Amino acid sequence: MEFTDVVRRRKMVRNYDPEPLDPAVVDRVLRNATRAPNAGFSQGWSFLVLDTPTDTERYWRACTEGGDSTVEEPDEWLSGMMRAPVVILPCSSKAAYLRRYAEDDKGWTDLDESRWPMPFWHMDTAMAALLMLQTATDEGLGSCFIGVPTPRVQRVKDEFGIPPEWDPIGVVTIGRAASGGAQGSPATRPRKPMAEVVHRSTW
Repeated sequence: MEFTDVVRRRKMVRNYDPEPLDPAVVDRVLRNATRAPNAGFSQGWSFLVLDTPTDTERYWRACTEGGDSTVEEPDEWLSGMMRAPVVILPCSSKAAYLRRYAEDDKGWTDLDESRWPMPFWHMDTAMAALLMLQTATDEGLGSCFIGVPTPRVQRVKDEFGIPPEWDPIGVVTIGRAASGGAQGSPATRPRKPMAEVVHRSTW
């Protein structure tokens, strides 16, 4: 598929065929993710791959189970998302970036976070996630990027043994797109015209 077609066709898929994916395809998704730009070649990302029904169920349960062990009844959106055969949690490590920039070739001698104008550890991992979405499109698959519900982040980390210095920036779901499913915001909101979002020479 031509790159322009990948960009044009990529969309957030919210309903999946649960049929497992070829592991080689999942490996390509992950391999391409590691080609994302990253400050200082810090590579402060890791990817938790859940590609069995047991593991994906563990993820959704960790995100929906209440403190009294009750589970939220899934709505149309959640039901469709839960059918994805592959769930990937891209995780970022601030510590990896702070340590990298305290190395001799970077010239900093401490781990002062205030030197960073933006959290590049999250930004770089988000770019890796975008490459996952684009690769899935190139493979003829559907995908979606969503957040981990804030109150459930620690529960998800505990469930899968994610170390303290690693934080999931969101979730990438991948699978064969199925018909139906919940509509996303693009179904009700128009895309802004280029003239409204592109500023040349001055704002």
